Order: sequence, then structure tokens, then C-alpha cells
Amino acid sequence: MAALDTTRTTTGSFGLVGRIGALFASVVNAVVEWNDARATRNALNGLSDRELDDIGLCRGDIDVVAEGRRY
Repeated sequence: MAALDTTRTTTGSFGLVGRIGALFASVVNAVVEWNDARATRNALNGLSDRELDDIGLCRGDIDVVAEGRRY
């Protein structure tokens, strides 16, 4: 019977292949975050000033909100 040990942490013990995989995952994550910010920015730019005011934003807040920063 096989047993799986799930209590060990494997961070730092990946070797070269694991580091390349982690680098690839971080690049993919950066692209996904950039695309999410772009889509949010485009959607908010499509709203009128009145609609932005209804949700408590102004045009100057769009970049802050799209990047996920607190304002």
C-alpha cells in the first residue's frame, strides 16, 4: 500500500526543473494580472461620469482601481 506524505514543504527543493516551472508560472501570473487590469480599465473607461459617480469613483480613480491599489 502506498502512502503520501503531505506534511512536507517542498519550497526550495525543486531543483532546476522546478525553478524553471516556477519562473514560467510567475510569468503567466504577471500576464494574467496585466490582462485583468487592462480589462478593468477598459470597462471603467466605458462608463459615463455619472455612472462612475454612482459607484463612488471619478476618472482619476480608474488607474488606481485597475491596479488593485487602495486609494
